[in-house]
Amino acid sequence: MNALRIERDGPVLRVTLARPASRNAFDAALIAELRDAFSDVGDARAVVLAGEGESFCAGADVEWMRSSAELSYEENVQDARRLRLMLETIEECPAPVVVRVHGHALGGGAGLVACADIAVAAEGTEFAFSEVKLGIVPSVISPYALAKIGPSAARRYFVTGERFDAETAFRIGLVHEVAADADAVVEKLVGELLTAGPEAARHAKRLVLDRPGGVATERRIAERRTSEEGQKGLRAFLDKRKPSW
Repeated sequence: MNALRIERDGPVLRVTLARPASRNAFDAALIAELRDAFSDVGDARAVVLAGEGESFCAGADVEWMRSSAELSYEENVQDARRLRLMLETIEECPAPVVVRVHGHALGGGAGLVACADIAVAAEGTEFAFSEVKLGIVPSVISPYALAKIGPSAARRYFVTGERFDAETAFRIGLVHEVAADADAVVEKLVGELLTAGPEAARHAKRLVLDRPGGVATERRIAERRTSEEGQKGLRAFLDKRKPSW
């Protein structure tokens, strides 16, 4: 992979956008590599997504946009589908995904943030759903952004395309924390994830994505209580000792 750096750090998978000269802007290669990276994270208990250089992700690469201007309608549909499938793969990643954002997260970069389970922004980070500035709309990223910021904030920031700071991103729900030392906060959160049952964390993420109701909620808790991991965790708690994981 040329656009990403992927490292396995014990139970943690670290995926880093590695196109700093272009501020990690999207092109076809980066989109394909991100989808591949998140398609199979193995038994990782957490995935940390970050970016090299001055920015996390500044949206679409200029040369990629230049080439897309010549595409037909059907070719544009195929191009958008590749982006959609990549974003879906990140959202559906079975392991919890923590994103560390700095510099800029614009357009599709803000969409990447919205796909993560936990988002930490460095102080001074700028965000924007900037597509309208180019005469287009944040269509493909909208399901993920709307799930995080809701329709009220979207009706402002989708329509204006204006930039907003990390504190605003926190207030509207796009990120969970703003920190002077984002790396330290990310590592603290990863540490918290590693105290959870490996399978329980994955099932908890699925619970949020599926939003089951009624009988399904009863069955899910019963399945976890009677699972090997659930039994170990409950017995460790009752015995006042740490679980084996």
